[in-house]
Amino acid sequence: MMTKPKSGVVHPAAAVPLPAGLVRPAGHRAGWLAAALLIVSALLLLLGARVGSTGFDSVLRMADDPIALQIVWDIRLPRTAGAWLAGALLGLAGAIAQGLFRNPLADPYLLGSASGAALGGALAMALFGVSPTAAQWLARLGVTGMAFVGAAGAVLLTLVLARGVQHTLRLLLAGVIVGVVLGAARDLVELASPDILQAMQAFTLGSTSFVGWIACVLMAAAWGLCAAAAWVLARALDGLTLGEATAASLGLPLGPMRAGLVAAMALATGTAVAQTGLIAFVGLAAPHLVRSIARATHQRHVLLSSLMGATLLLAADILARWVLAPQELPVGVLTAALGGSYLLWLMHRRSAQGASL
Repeated sequence: MMTKPKSGVVHPAAAVPLPAGLVRPAGHRAGWLAAALLIVSALLLLLGARVGSTGFDSVLRMADDPIALQIVWDIRLPRTAGAWLAGALLGLAGAIAQGLFRNPLADPYLLGSASGAALGGALAMALFGVSPTAAQWLARLGVTGMAFVGAAGAVLLTLVLARGVQHTLRLLLAGVIVGVVLGAARDLVELASPDILQAMQAFTLGSTSFVGWIACVLMAAAWGLCAAAAWVLARALDGLTLGEATAASLGLPLGPMRAGLVAAMALATGTAVAQTGLIAFVGLAAPHLVRSIARATHQRHVLLSSLMGATLLLAADILARWVLAPQELPVGVLTAALGGSYLLWLMHRRSAQGASL
């Protein structure tokens, strides 16, 4: 029922019915989900410090064995924290992408950032002779730095081709084109430098094996900036759910808000890909899982998706370390298999119910 203020003029926002996806549920459901994800994350962080080729024995010998201390403190803990942070960035970027493009199948790589990061990493390896397995921090900075520059450059190229962020469909198509072209450029670099193929395979399959404390600090800083931006600009995502015309009629400055959301999505995706390579389906599946448990406005949904992505990638990383121990399965392969299976099951269930994703 529509209410009128004392002046007798109906406020435009009051005349717009909220869609089912934006009806605020019992607030305790979102709160319980956030608490559960934080608890599970804490347990997984403790478990991640114990999983490795030497097993729990290294944890027991930390006090007396400097090598065991180095294994846990310099390898396992930063890798575990890095997996959580990378998942948080991808989940955050995925929620922004799906809200921005109004498409539940949108993922963080839609603007070409993945292809740009892969091209940047390939150029670094080909020009400077470094690889992701290099131990020197300078070599790692070369690969990760070039990967981040490549991701940022791909997003900027997408924005140029789309002539800004005003038209969502044009932005989406430009991102697809940029991804294809930069992917072809990466293939040419690999053909010209076949010695980097093995190293690039590790990058494209995704791995947290080379994450250190510096990478964790960078990802934590990027997550803080992106989460703050998404929290402030989430009203634009709520408005876009009603349609661009309706969102504009509500007085939302869609141009600047959409630009800020694109910047947050690009920073989150570029930072995660630069440190861990291409990890599939985390940014796509995390928002779906959150929506299936708790419906909320985008302010809560974005942060819950970030927590869900962090939990998913950390659990997958621990499983990848354990399932073939002492060998290791690339975490990107595991997330692709599990995420793809989940989305196929979700599609089958929704099709049986006559609904869409």
